[in-house]
Amino acid sequence: MYIHVKRILDFLLSLIALVVLSPLLLVLAVIIRTTSPGPVFFRQKRVGQGKTHFMIYKFRTMRTDAPKDQPTHLLKDPNAYITPVGRFLRRSSLDELPQLINILKGEMAVVGPRPALWNQFDLIAERDRYGANDVRPGLTGWAQINGRDELPIDVKARLDGEYVKRMGFFFDARCILGTVFKVMRSEGVVEGVQAETQTQRENTNADTKQ
Repeated sequence: MYIHVKRILDFLLSLIALVVLSPLLLVLAVIIRTTSPGPVFFRQKRVGQGKTHFMIYKFRTMRTDAPKDQPTHLLKDPNAYITPVGRFLRRSSLDELPQLINILKGEMAVVGPRPALWNQFDLIAERDRYGANDVRPGLTGWAQINGRDELPIDVKARLDGEYVKRMGFFFDARCILGTVFKVMRSEGVVEGVQAETQTQRENTNADTKQ
């Protein structure tokens, strides 16, 4: 039953949010357009419910020559592509607001597993083990408030599966509330290859021991 109620709530919440936030969305669109060459929106192929594909909407935060189908936290030097305004949008998660359109269209939900890139085959396969590909992907989710970009694939998929099992009104409300706190603190956002950070830590520890 909740699946049907959830879709109605998603539609109403996204519609209300788009209306209420329209002045902010317009201001952000103007700022992006006037401070960096290129379109206002960034569109990217993602995996939806039942492993179908759809185009996700975001405010563009990177230059137009940035790699299109690679997670930003896996880029070697994301700072070379992220625009000054884009850096603020990413830290504040304001770049995600256009996904309200995806929710309104029924391609996404407010809460659910974050939609994987079409070529993140390892994450997609791991989610299959937990049935996490069988629900609409979300603007935020259980994995998002428990680590976000910092999580390894197996942990992220397990948390997505846990969400599917526990999905309900109060659990969704808990995820939304948790997201607000995470966004306010800018927690869990990782820019650049995490392996390099780990290597730097290991080198630092080795130098200390010497």
